Amino acid sequence: MNATPELLQLAGVRKSYGDGVTTEILHGIDLSIRKGELVALVGPSGSGKSTLLNLIGLLDRPTQGRIDIDGRAVENLDDHALTALRGEKLGFIFQSHHLLPGLSVIENVMLPSAAARGGFQSNMKAPARALLDAMGLGDWAEAWPRQLSGGMQQRVAVARALMNDPPLVLADEPTGNLDTETSDQVFDLLRRQNSESLTAFLIVTHDWDLARRCERVIELVDGSVVYEGPAGQAPRRRRAS
Repeated sequence: MNATPELLQLAGVRKSYGDGVTTEILHGIDLSIRKGELVALVGPSGSGKSTLLNLIGLLDRPTQGRIDIDGRAVENLDDHALTALRGEKLGFIFQSHHLLPGLSVIENVMLPSAAARGGFQSNMKAPARALLDAMGLGDWAEAWPRQLSGGMQQRVAVARALMNDPPLVLADEPTGNLDTETSDQVFDLLRRQNSESLTAFLIVTHDWDLARRCERVIELVDGSVVYEGPAGQAPRRRRAS
């Protein structure tokens, strides 16, 4: 695994907020994710997880430090280039599925491609339907989101995140709103995609049991990485609230 190229690398990343008197949220973060890894990011509330995820997702810029995505330094890119890189290299899954109620299930899945190409195109349907089939939702392609259960809607959100075949998917509490059984189903889908397609996942979670099912754990406390290593050797904490 060590020979696998790094897909994401952060070096000395700091983030501060405020004018005049500033507050530093992240204190020199160093981390990397390799192609095909399944990594959990855990930490208590206020540890800086959301700030870090926004930086990795190219939704914000670091105050200091370097972020490379698939070998490309991002700190000097303008907003247009960041948007293009985000669409090409990253997929996003959120705690709330954020499906658009006025679009069908399959149209929701096609959204990332439609955004990249300037509109819906007929050749987007086949890959979108294949993703829905992989999620066990092929029969629901033409349904409306409101006709699906919460777990089914989250599976649609997973399919949407994979639509452009991104090498890295950022999943922010992807099972946080689901019951235990449905949470396991969604996580198993992520793990299967990771195994079969070598899609890398960074999963932000408060659930240490879920985190230990990943390959590697990164623990963030007070804006600093306090543990980074194999999930099986992670500290025996019950959860990071």
